[in-house]
Amino acid sequence: MPRLEPGIATRNSPERGAMSKKFLPEVYTEEARRDIHGLYQAWAGSYEAELAENEYKTPGRVAAALKATDTPHDARILDYGCGTGLGGEALVAEGFTLIDGTDISANMLAEAEAKQIYGRLWLADREAPVAIPPAEYAVIAAIGVISPGAAPASYLQVLSAALEPGGRLTFSYNDHALAAEEYMDALADLPSYGAKMIFEEFGEHLVGLGSKSSVYVFEKA
Repeated sequence: MPRLEPGIATRNSPERGAMSKKFLPEVYTEEARRDIHGLYQAWAGSYEAELAENEYKTPGRVAAALKATDTPHDARILDYGCGTGLGGEALVAEGFTLIDGTDISANMLAEAEAKQIYGRLWLADREAPVAIPPAEYAVIAAIGVISPGAAPASYLQVLSAALEPGGRLTFSYNDHALAAEEYMDALADLPSYGAKMIFEEFGEHLVGLGSKSSVYVFEKA
């Protein structure tokens, strides 16, 4: 059974909001960037339905990339910014078995907990969201997390620093990240922190929106 930090909202929380509201158009607005936590709290109950409507392909592509790079199925994986658990589901579908998750949204984590696929889930501190015990994970996956409107580009360096030699960082960049100089600079800087790219693929992200993403796997030297 997943171990979920006490105090996380239940799936029946009134914060789930109206199922009919569409949040994707709001994600990259200035208002959303000022309160990204509030947006994801409100979006939790309808998040998966809205992404399914738009054929969200990136989680499956990230999980397939890990498999294609011969990452062991029993590698301990942290699904960083796990949200409702779509990334975890994709990893399980590719045969990975040891997955923990963390997110800053209690409502998102409540949805993830209900899937019963994580060994441990915890609510990240919004003031220190990338506090990860060094060397605890063989793989850190940040699926749909590092982009304008979500996590800053600097998180790439911090996540990489939490890995031991041989550890892997896998993540995705959507269209917005690929067009942002600071995000591309952070990507280009990863080798200077001892991370070597071993996989890169450009492909579908949100099909319904015509959006693309690049998927990466880096290995720590």
